Amino acid sequence: MNSTVTVKFQTTIPKAVREKLGISVNDALEWIVERGRVVVHPVHNQFLRHQGSVKAGPGDIAADIELALENRLEKYR
Repeated sequence: MNSTVTVKFQTTIPKAVREKLGISVNDALEWIVERGRVVVHPVHNQFLRHQGSVKAGPGDIAADIELALENRLEKYR
């Protein structure tokens, strides 16, 4: 299989390769040069599958810092 490198040095991964390796949108690829050849490995980071699952509000940083300082002072009393 072949693909072309664009003027921005981008290329398309052929569909058959994507399907065989389980590569999908936003997956990372590791590029290794070995003896004049390029080896590309998909990086399957299980942690990133949970991305966006925890919802957090804007919070109040000043109040959080104050509370942390108070808790730290309590530790040494």
